[in-house]
Order: sequence, then C-alpha cells, then structure tokens
Amino acid sequence: MIDRISGDLGFYQEAVGLRQKRMEVLAANIANADTPNYKARDFDFTSALRDAMAGGSMHLPDTHLTLTSTRHIPAKAVAPDPATLLYRQPLQPSMDGNTVDMDVERVAFADNTAKYQTDLQIISARIKGIMAALQQ
Repeated sequence: MIDRISGDLGFYQEAVGLRQKRMEVLAANIANADTPNYKARDFDFTSALRDAMAGGSMHLPDTHLTLTSTRHIPAKAVAPDPATLLYRQPLQPSMDGNTVDMDVERVAFADNTAKYQTDLQIISARIKGIMAALQQ
C-alpha cells in the first residue's frame, strides 16, 4: 500500500522539486538584470519532468568511494540533474551583453509560482483523501 501512495505522490514530488529549481533560476535572472554580460538561463520544464519520471535513463550506477584516510568524510554519489539549463535567446539584446528581459522573467516567474502553488494544493488534497480513507 505504501508503494501505491509513494507512486501516486511521486509525480507531484518531482514536479514541485523542479518548479522550485526553476523558481531559483528565474530569481537569479531577475537579480542579475543589471549585471553586464549576464546570460539569462531557463530550462524546459516538460522535458525535465519527463526525464525525471523516466527513472532508468537519468540514474547513474551507484558510486562507491574508497576512504584512504580515517580523517576523510564519507560521501554519497550525487544524482544527475534532470533539468539542463539552457541560455535564453534575447528578444532585444542590450549594449552591455545582458540578455535578461524583465518582462519575460516576471511573466515566467508568476506563471511558475502559480503552477507551484497548484501542485502543492493537489498534493494537499491527495494527502487529505488518503487520510480520510485510512480513518474509515
């Protein structure tokens, strides 16, 4: 039963995680709007979610690190990032080389925020439904 609950919520967990990452990328673009030669970044959310949910294609084999000294800190392998950052093509390039278009960034940030909140509401409703089923 736990596997079914995990499978049901797994999609939304990945979606919320990617939305949060996209929010960080868009916020970095907005914060660097006046930085000379800063190149605006973004990623394709749909393909990143598809890659994250594909499972096998994005996972590397387990890495085992050998400690050669007792003073070394044990480490775990880092999972690959399904969201490949791309450079945004500027609609109107600026003289200082900055490619951030504040109108595009604000719209993308607001859209991503609304979808993030929607995903959280869906997760909350699913959990409430599961709790109601368990209580009966």
